[in-house]
Amino acid sequence: MKYCRFRFENQILYGKVEDRGGEPWIVDLAAAPEEDLAFHLAHARALAAKELVIDPAGFDFEPMALGEAELLAPVTPSKIICVGRNYRDHAKELGNEVPAEPLLFFKPPSSLLVHKGTVLMPPESERVDFEGELALVIGKRASKLAAAADWRSYVRGYTIANDVTARDLQKKDGQWTRAKGFDTFCAVGPVVSGDVDPEKGLTVETRVNGELRQHGSTLDFIFSIPELLRYITAAITLEAGDLLLTGTPAGVGPLKAGDRVDVSIDGVGVLSNTFAAG
Repeated sequence: MKYCRFRFENQILYGKVEDRGGEPWIVDLAAAPEEDLAFHLAHARALAAKELVIDPAGFDFEPMALGEAELLAPVTPSKIICVGRNYRDHAKELGNEVPAEPLLFFKPPSSLLVHKGTVLMPPESERVDFEGELALVIGKRASKLAAAADWRSYVRGYTIANDVTARDLQKKDGQWTRAKGFDTFCAVGPVVSGDVDPEKGLTVETRVNGELRQHGSTLDFIFSIPELLRYITAAITLEAGDLLLTGTPAGVGPLKAGDRVDVSIDGVGVLSNTFAAG
């Protein structure tokens, strides 16, 4: 199933997404995942106040094109874990060695940005880069996964991310927290899809103002998704809703105010964002 998170009649809702005539449509409402605490709290408060609440189980929803909806980020993670240099060509283009083990870093949830949102380029940086990649959404708590564990049972689905990076600050600081963590630096969406399989190969492409800049496949990962999950959960417990960015292919580069970046992945969709001076 594909689903999105959107605002409808002043309420935050989840919707089932299907393709109709080659275009994505919200065809029905879906239950909110357990980790969206703000949703469940607002719902409970509205019920207590006897306010009108849209119940996905009983509301007669009229299908609407995804492009017409007021979309929100489709995830509400407690943490965002990212993998650096998971494509050999990308490590090489930045003059880095291929890592012997997964290279991990965090982006704060405050960096999340919606599909079609505007990335604000901070005045502290003179070079802001795009990094299109596949992201996976955790479906249930995962800790110390064994090699024989069914890793797929811990994955709810997949989405698209743009791991925006202040490249000059990344080099200056010597660690990546500030360079990766500015507000709006983690664009995600527009949907979460459980209908794709990265192990069979998903094409990741990034275009800047319509020009193809990145083209890679999840078959080119240095560390596969099960390897990443085992490595991460050996140290860090993943909770339902957590987001894992799996790395970006070669082709990253600087942007300027006014640029538009589109990241596309087979079977998931297209994440589009514009860039502006912050």
